Amino acid sequence: MKILIADKFEAAGLQELERLADEVSCEPELKDDALAQRLAEFAATVLIVRSTQVTADAISRCAHLELIIRAGAGFDTIDTAAAAERGVRVANCPGKNSVAVAELVLGLMLSVDRRIPDNVADLRAHKWNKKEYSKARGLKGRTLGIIGAGRIGSEVARRALAFDMKVLYYDVLPDACPAEHPDCRRAEIDTILANSDFITLHVPGSGDTHHLINEAALAKMKPEAALINTSRAGVVDQAALERALRAGRIRAAALDVYADEPPADAKTFAGTIADLPNLYGTHHIGASTEQAQLAVAEEVVRIAREFKASGKVLNCVN
Repeated sequence: MKILIADKFEAAGLQELERLADEVSCEPELKDDALAQRLAEFAATVLIVRSTQVTADAISRCAHLELIIRAGAGFDTIDTAAAAERGVRVANCPGKNSVAVAELVLGLMLSVDRRIPDNVADLRAHKWNKKEYSKARGLKGRTLGIIGAGRIGSEVARRALAFDMKVLYYDVLPDACPAEHPDCRRAEIDTILANSDFITLHVPGSGDTHHLINEAALAKMKPEAALINTSRAGVVDQAALERALRAGRIRAAALDVYADEPPADAKTFAGTIADLPNLYGTHHIGASTEQAQLAVAEEVVRIAREFKASGKVLNCVN
């Protein structure tokens, strides 16, 4: 078994893979045509990626490829249909970064409510504005709407309830329930939009969820509400969101993903949404904690080990 890793990967996991495989090559800078060429040249059996795009062309050019492992939960960067056509299975690592993303969601809510980034920016500029920054509404008793009550949504719900918030949630699975609690109840999306002080999105970035939050959805939100998106950029119509923020139709947005997001190694961000004072943004870091990355690496090793031993693909998505 030959493993090509085309992304950054935890050192501990790399050592385990090196003991498991006949040959391992870790080349985190590979992408686009260079990835396709290297896959064919290396004759990889297994490809491991995080954010690197894996196209139909790359898959078709490696006759030896049998398995692609996404070192994370979402797999929309991989052409799973093209992989299936060539008998290449795709696996992911669901749930391993759920806590990390949930922690960021809570951090973003607090950042919006207490305007923490603005406080810090002014203090670093040696400005003092206690009167302005003493206007926080507070989270206790506020309503958090969770659209997507899977692993991450459930972790968010439990933390919000610990803050004495009320939780409304929606999920396509009728029996989904993020927490058994009197302040946690199921609602339809329109009800969540109309009644929530914060709305956080935890749905896949493909199919029916594309632009789930569009002009019409934003118009249903309360003027004092804030939207949080740490899932996939395509879930939100970013142009419509930018218009809503500029017009003050909603209080704020907190984003970790962007429609015009640059590559991970970029040094600048050109998106005009960053110019808005009511935009609180992070750099696509939702899953980027040491705890989460170690857990993902362990799951990747487990998938590779089982594949070598039995040919079975754990967490197969295609």
